[in-house]
Parts: sequence; C-alpha cells; structure tokens
Amino acid sequence: MKNQGIFSSGIVMLVLFLAFPAQMLYPQARKTITGTVSDAVGPIPGANVFVRNDNKRQTQTDIDGRYTIDAAKGETIVYSYVGMTTREVVVGNRSVINVTLDEGARLSEVVVTGTLGIKQTRDAVVSAQEVLKLTPRSAAVRERKKLVKPDANTIAHQGSDHDEEDYGTFVENAFQDPLRTALSTFSIDVDNASYTNVRRFINHGQAVPRDAVRVEEMVNFFKYDYPQPSDGHPFSINSDYAECPWNSGHKLLRIGLQGKILPTEGLPASNLVFLIDVSGSMSDENKLPLLKQSMKVLLKELREVDKVSIVVYAGAAGLVLSPTPGNSPEIIAALDNLQSGGSTAGGAGIELAYRIALENFIKNGNNRVILATDGDFNVGSTSAASIEKLIEEKRKSGVFLTVLGFGMGNYKDARLELLADKGNGNYAYIDNLQEANRFLGREFKGNMFAIAKDVKIQIEFNPKQVKSYRLIGYENRVLRDEDFTNDAIDAGELGSGHTVTALYEIIPHGIKSELLPETIKLKYTDTKTTAATAISELATVKFRYKLPEGKESMEMVRTISNRATSLDQSAEDMRFSAAVAWFGLKLRDSKLIRDKSSEAIMTLARSGLSKDHDGYRAEFMRLVEAVQ
Repeated sequence: MKNQGIFSSGIVMLVLFLAFPAQMLYPQARKTITGTVSDAVGPIPGANVFVRNDNKRQTQTDIDGRYTIDAAKGETIVYSYVGMTTREVVVGNRSVINVTLDEGARLSEVVVTGTLGIKQTRDAVVSAQEVLKLTPRSAAVRERKKLVKPDANTIAHQGSDHDEEDYGTFVENAFQDPLRTALSTFSIDVDNASYTNVRRFINHGQAVPRDAVRVEEMVNFFKYDYPQPSDGHPFSINSDYAECPWNSGHKLLRIGLQGKILPTEGLPASNLVFLIDVSGSMSDENKLPLLKQSMKVLLKELREVDKVSIVVYAGAAGLVLSPTPGNSPEIIAALDNLQSGGSTAGGAGIELAYRIALENFIKNGNNRVILATDGDFNVGSTSAASIEKLIEEKRKSGVFLTVLGFGMGNYKDARLELLADKGNGNYAYIDNLQEANRFLGREFKGNMFAIAKDVKIQIEFNPKQVKSYRLIGYENRVLRDEDFTNDAIDAGELGSGHTVTALYEIIPHGIKSELLPETIKLKYTDTKTTAATAISELATVKFRYKLPEGKESMEMVRTISNRATSLDQSAEDMRFSAAVAWFGLKLRDSKLIRDKSSEAIMTLARSGLSKDHDGYRAEFMRLVEAVQ
C-alpha cells in the first residue's frame, strides 16, 4: 500500500507539472521563428538575421528572402542588409515575423513587435547618398549597392566573440635598403578571405583581430581595370607610380596582373569533389545550412559534361555521392540530406577526396577538390605540419584545391589558409549568401579555372632612385631570392579573368651603403649599366609562371619608369587600391604609417567610386565609416 501511495502521488505531480505552461517553467525557452525579409521591390536574399548578444544564433535569408532562427520571448532579433537600414524586433508571442527594410535614410522609425504591441523607437542611420554624395540608386536597385553603415545600437551590443578563432601571426614587412637588399621576391595571392572576414567582424560590431587582416587580400578583393593580355602570355603586366597618401614625401608603386578571360563555351570539363565538413561544429545556421545554399549557387554554373562527387567527414570520412553529371538534381538532393554531428576527421576526408578526384581524373580538364569547413579539425591530422605535408603531397597529382571557410566563434583561418596555399589553390570566407553568389557565381570561372600556376614576382630596385622600399602585405608569401628560378618551389595560381595587385611604398633617392655579395648578379650595380638607364628606371620586374599542366616555368621581364605622378592625377583604380591598403594598415595599427584618419581614407576611396559596377566599393566606404 505504501508503494501504491507513492505511485499515486507521482501521478498527481506529473499531471500538475504538465498543466503548467512551458513559459512559467522555462521563462527563457526558445521557439522557432520564421518569416521573410523584403524591401519595397521584393524579397531580399542573403539578409543577415541574428539574435543580439548571441553570435552563435545567426542566419541569412534564402533566395526567396525566407529565414528560420531560434529565439526566446523578450530577446531581440536584428535584421540587416548592406544598403538598408537595420531593423530590430523584440520577440513577442508570434512565431512568424516578417520584416521590411528601407533604404538608408535619416528618419525615426517605430517597430511594432509581437502581439503584445511592444514598441521600440530609434533613429535610422545617415543617408547613403548624404554620406557619399552620390545620386540615388536607379534600376540597379536589384544589384543592391552597399552604401550604409551598421546601426550604432547593434554595434554597441555586439561583443568580440572570437576568442576560439585561430589566426596566423606575422610581422609587417619592413623598409629595405636596395643597396643591401636589391631584390624583393614573393608569390602572388588571389585569395580574398581576409576582406570578407574583416567585413563580418565590422558588420557585427566587433573589434577586428589584428592578425585577421592580410592587406593584400583586402586589396585583391576588388577588381581593377587592367587590359587583357595581347602578347601570348596568360596575363598582362601593368604598373603605376604616384604619391603615397599616408606618408608625405613617399611614393607608391602599384603592379597589377590581369588574367586572360577564358570563353565560357570553351571551358574544359570539370571533375569536382565537394569535401564537406559535417561534424558537430558545423551545426550553426551560418555553417552547414549556408554551405548547402552556397554549393547550390556553384551548381548553377555546371553542365552535363561536368562531374560532381561528394565526400563528407565527421568522426570518419565517406563517399555520399559518386561522380554525377553537374546538372543532375541528385546533387541537390544529396546536399539537402546532409546533417551535422560528431567529431572532425579532416585528414581522412582529404585523403578520400583526393582519391576520388584521381580515380575520375580528366586529362586537360579542371580537376579540383572543394573543401568547405570551419577548419576545426580535432581528429586525425591536426598539426599544421602534418596537414601541410599531406596537402603538399596531394598537389603533385595535378588536382587543384579550393577552400571555402564558414562560421564564427571557432573559425580556424590560419589552418584553412595553409591548406589553400600548399594545395595549388585559393581560399575564400563565405559570410553570407551574397558572397557565395559573388565567389561561386559571378566569379565562377576565375575561381575554378586556373590559367597559370606557381606565379612568382621578383623586383630589382634601382638604388640610384630608391632610398628604401617595402612591400605592402604578402608577408606570408615572401620567397627567398633564389626561389624565384627554382621550379620546385610552389607559388600562387591565377584564374580566368583574375586580377592581382601588389603595392610598394617607396622612399625616393639613393644613399651609398654596403653592396650585396658579388655572387648575386644585379642589373643596377653592374658597371655595364648606362647612366641613362640608372636615371630613367625605377625598377625591373620579372615574372615566372607555369601553365596549369606544365612543369617548367616561363619568364617575363618589364622595366618600370622613374616617373611618378601626383596622386590626384593617378588612375582611379590606383587611388582606390591605395585607400583599401591604407584601411588595412589602419586595422593592423601599422607603426609605419603616420596618418590613420578614416576621413582621409574615405576621401581617397570616394575618388575611385565611378567604376563601382557591383557596389562593393561603396560597401567598403560603409565599413571604413563604421570603424571610424
């Protein structure tokens, strides 16, 4: 009877427990919020949606402007999109919240939230037209020019939640005396992951980690108007020489490469292996869900002649889709079925992906592994050294590598950059669906089809004209001078239509100093060099590269005239690229620049906006203003 009484009491307690509303038992219980984000024209794909003060709960709208996110009653959901005013909604009783964003304009807006009628009033941000003094947007509204700064309220409530993120450390390039160090040798870098990662931090109101800033990747995010090659080589070589904006009296040398644009109808067949991280760390909305949407963007560019395989890895690696025609719906179905969970056997995944790529290798085709991950490998090949060795071995196979990074909080930038550098590949950070559309859609050919590999640059500066010089950025791409002619040394790859820009800060004039060892043959210290050459030339630049399937390098040589222009008379692209480099140096708190004024950076960048066909330069202006 005693046990029966206890059992009866338990039944009564269970009934009482179930009778209480969940909100009373768990006042912070989350629920699933769904809805759409739109503007006056229609749905907005790629809009950012996140819960304030919780950077792990964020997502982007899909192609139809729809989103899904978990939030508790009383929490604030922030809706933002570049070029639009940010909206904030306090969660009420509703589970469906549809939001309309306005173009950047000065106004006071009232947001009605939930069925309880809670209201929140705030001032919107300064008009984009007012900031940039541009004309209003025209029919290009669907291109969504990015013109407006983040809401100050949002910035104030966002922390610096990147303690577990990993960035490689490096020392900024110093000034060099051309009499002691006449040669500057480095590998090209077409990656631009650093820029989109920096953009992510700024858009979320967070401090940008210094080592997350790689200045050359910020500069190379943007496209510049260099001419197509016309001499049979796969890229053209261009240079500008003008005043340096951040250090009075100094000059700035810009060297630009323009890759040949391959015709779409002549693209070789592709053998692509998607290597997808489905470990537990990929469960956030801005990781595996965004990854799936991004891969679908890429699939729109593929044809029946192309083949796609899918390899996944978590606790172990496995093949989930054998080679399938690139336009087959089976690929989308396989992506939709992917779920995250388990630990991360990245090394095993890399081994399997390369094996599948080699088994289906297309001679004279585009053979490539596309790795998509947050880089958080915690099982298998975990050390940088072992991963480097693995990838270096795999690149000999002729299979190129593209690395796509996703997520935040535990993001491993240093590891992913290492994989791309050592694997004959390129590296991008996908922070939203817009970036996926840019990198995998509009710039598909450039990022997926190499026209030259192991591209190296070596510059000899004329000490009679150059007192000192330094390379801006490219710190982890610097090579030994003797590596320039060593075909066994790996260097960067150049894709169809890619542009590469390198900047040197120059202190003009020369001073007498110790000469280089006689074993190094130099042009400007050779007694055979004429006085006219010594006066007229600033530098000689050499380029070496291999064709995608080649084993031996070809060399190109150009001289750079010692004629500098004033900055305001220099090419518009020259001024804008200088502004981007200036901003990167400011974010790194460089000790080698005097002027770190955001206003000066914006003034210089504003003079280079007329060629902003896709709105990315205007978005850069917004980022500079937000940091200010």
